[in-house]
Formats: sequence, structure tokens, C-alpha cells
Amino acid sequence: MSFFFGWITGLFIGIGLIVAFARYEKIRSSRRCNLASTVAAFAKITVQDTKKLIPPKNYPSWLAWLNQELDKIWPYVNEAASELIRSSVEPILEQYTPAVLQSLKFSTLTLGTKQLDFTLKVIGGDLSSIPGISDAIEETIRDAIEDSITWPVRKIISILPGDYSDLELKPVGTLDVKLVQAKDLTNKDLIGKSDPYAELFVRPLRDRIKRSKTINNQLNPIWNEHFEFIVEDESTQHLTVRVFDNEGVQASELIGCAQVAVKDLEPGKVKDIWLKLVKDLEVQRDNKNRGEVHLELLFIPSGTDSNILNPFNADFRLTSLEKTLKNGMDGTAEAAELARTTIQRKKEVIVRGVISVTVIAAENLPVVDFMGKADPYVVLVMKKSGTKVKTRVVNDTLNPVWNQTFDFVVEDALHEMLILEVWDHDTFKKEKIGNCIMTLTRVLIEGEVQDNFSLDGTQSGRIFLHIKWTPQLVFREP
Repeated sequence: MSFFFGWITGLFIGIGLIVAFARYEKIRSSRRCNLASTVAAFAKITVQDTKKLIPPKNYPSWLAWLNQELDKIWPYVNEAASELIRSSVEPILEQYTPAVLQSLKFSTLTLGTKQLDFTLKVIGGDLSSIPGISDAIEETIRDAIEDSITWPVRKIISILPGDYSDLELKPVGTLDVKLVQAKDLTNKDLIGKSDPYAELFVRPLRDRIKRSKTINNQLNPIWNEHFEFIVEDESTQHLTVRVFDNEGVQASELIGCAQVAVKDLEPGKVKDIWLKLVKDLEVQRDNKNRGEVHLELLFIPSGTDSNILNPFNADFRLTSLEKTLKNGMDGTAEAAELARTTIQRKKEVIVRGVISVTVIAAENLPVVDFMGKADPYVVLVMKKSGTKVKTRVVNDTLNPVWNQTFDFVVEDALHEMLILEVWDHDTFKKEKIGNCIMTLTRVLIEGEVQDNFSLDGTQSGRIFLHIKWTPQLVFREP
């Protein structure tokens, strides 16, 4: 009996809760509809409606006078301002005009009543007859407006005669950028893989946009290219990276883009950063994985070059003897004598230094054998020179210890890269576990690095290394 009574009670309570929830949702929906109707009504309010809500008798006395004066001068302001905008903006548009267009000009431009109205024509062709041209123009105008409005943020207008050059914004430093690599890029090709390249700029002017080389058929490209940009305003400017798929004669297809603000960089300190690529920098609506791009950034304020250790400087990797040989006579008898005694050996110099890499150990490697273990070894490759060595095999372990040291002669440390690949050794086949790719920038600055690095291409695993840079001269064997 008690079970039956409890069942009936629970049923009524459940029905009551459902009815209460339905009533609450109905009231909530009604309130939201009323709010939406109110907002829509406010959106439709016109000037005449405003005058009804706030009678003219309640306006301040000076407002009527101001409106009368604006009505009188507006036609002249419209004509003068429109011509000023045209003369200022059209030269800017010319700087951003894509190569496929002859020029971009305003056919009509007026301030109208409260907004900017314009019609854009393409000189030398019909806008609608060129496939994809509207997208190119839209991007061009967006870049031009962004660059001309967000920078410079200061516009000097001379009202009285005089020299105001000290008020103008001037270059405040340089931004050194090393485009290292990208990984997990979206494949834009139906057959094969994308052929990615990157465009980088601080200001999207045609002569300031830097382009990397194209890496064919690769979703994990390695560029390792260095670029330098002028920074005029570190508080507002940013570096933009756009990665494209090279389609040959057809227009390149955007894979993704990323930005980093100059103000977020610590002056004089190299920042190693991975940036996630997005479809659009302004409206980031999709969460699709488009890949990541790896950069090394160094902002050097003007006037501090001599106080900052810059590994991107072409002279950074030179030894003191090489710098003397490069500069020749610097006015001292010692330098002249050194130059004379070493001039015959100058052509024999083949390196800038030696990188000593100690592969200490690895931990938490993934299981690749049926027995739940692995037989790992490491292959070390200097990418530019092609030098390749490998460690011994450590059997039946996921936490191998090697403690082996290898010396690499490095001729161009600025553009050299160290690639480490961890493999599983089997009698009949060899299986790649993961890899780690790094530039030599950090060790060039610090001289000696001992750290652990995560492995790419696998869900787990880290490798422990000790790396030392020794700048020295090495001569060819006779």
C-alpha cells in the first residue's frame, strides 16, 4: 500500500514540476518577445519620432542656431572634405593595388547626409568580367583602410606656417623575424598536398610585403627564412603572417593567417612563438584547425643596436678574427699585420663554429612493440649541411638513456637547423616515433643550453639535450 501511495505521490509531483517548468518557459519566452519588440521599435525611431518624444521647446536655445549654421555650410564642407578624402585616399589605394589591376579610383565620392558613399571603378577593364577580382579589391581596400587609419594614428595638419616635422611619427626600430616552420596545415589540394608559402608584413604595402619560398607537396613545411621590417609605432603596429597554397597560374588560396602585436615583444629579447592560423583576423567564427606557424621575433628599438645581442645580424656568427678579415684595415697596425698574415688563409675558412649536441635521454615514449616496449635510437641531422649521425639503440625501454655527444661543424649558424628523429629499431623494419626541429638561435645567444623538448608527431615523449655553441675558426685540411 505504501509503495502504491508513494508511486501516486511521485507521479503528481513530477506532473506538477513539468507544468511549472512549462509555465516558466512560457513567461520567459513572452518577456523575451516583448523585449525584442521594444528593441525593434527603438531601432525604427526616426527624427520625426524623436521630435514627438522630445518637443522642440525642450531643446537648448543654441541647438537650433547650430543646426541652421550646419545647413548653410554643409554643401561647402561636403565638397571640400570629399575632395580632400579623394586626394588623400586614392594615392594610398594605388600603393595597395593588386598587380592584376591597372588602378583603383573613386568615380563618385560624397559625404552624403551622414555617411560616406562611393562608387569604385576599375580603369582598363570591367569589374565583373574578371573572376575573383571583387575579393582582391575587398582585401586591397581593407588593407589600405587599416593601414591608413590605424597607422599612423597621428596626422599632422599645418594650420599656421612652420616646421612640424618633430611631431610626425618616425621609425622607432626594426623587427627581425625568422619564419621557422608550420605544422598540420589544412590541405587545399584534391590530389597530393598543398604547396605552402607565407607572406609577412607590418604594413601591407607592396614593397614591404615579404614572401617566403614555396615548399611543394608538404603540410609541415620548414622555411627557416629571415626577414626584417621597419616599425614606425610599436604601440599600434603588428606583424601579420598569411600562409597560402600556391596554385601555379591560378590565384593562391589562403590557408590561414595570424598576427602578433609589436607591443607584446620585449625589446632586445628573442621571442619563440607558435601562432594558430585562423581564416579571418577580424571575424574568427570558425574553429577549424588550419595549422600553426612557428616564428622567432626580435624587436630592436632605434639607437640600441649596439647594446643588443642580435643573432639575426649577419656579423653575429663571425669570430673576432673573421670580423677583422671582413673589415680589412681599421687603422691599427695590429689589424693590418693580422690581415697581411692571414690573407692567404682567408679562402680556407669553412666554418663559423661548432655545435656540440649531447643526447642525454628520452622519457615517456609511446609503445610501438607488441611487448609494450620499444628499441629507440635518435638520428641527428643538420638540415642545411646534410650531416647525419645516430645514437646507439637502447633495447626494451620507453625511457632510454644515451648520454652520447656529437660535434657538428656549422658554416652558417643563422640558417642552420637541428633535426632530431626518434626511431624504433626492429630487425625487419624501422618505425619513426617522433621528431624535434629547432633553430640554433637560442644556443647562439646563451652559448649553452640544457633542456627537454617535446616530440612532434606523437602523443607523448620528451627528449633531453645539452647543446653548446663554440665559435671558432676551422681550416681545410691540406
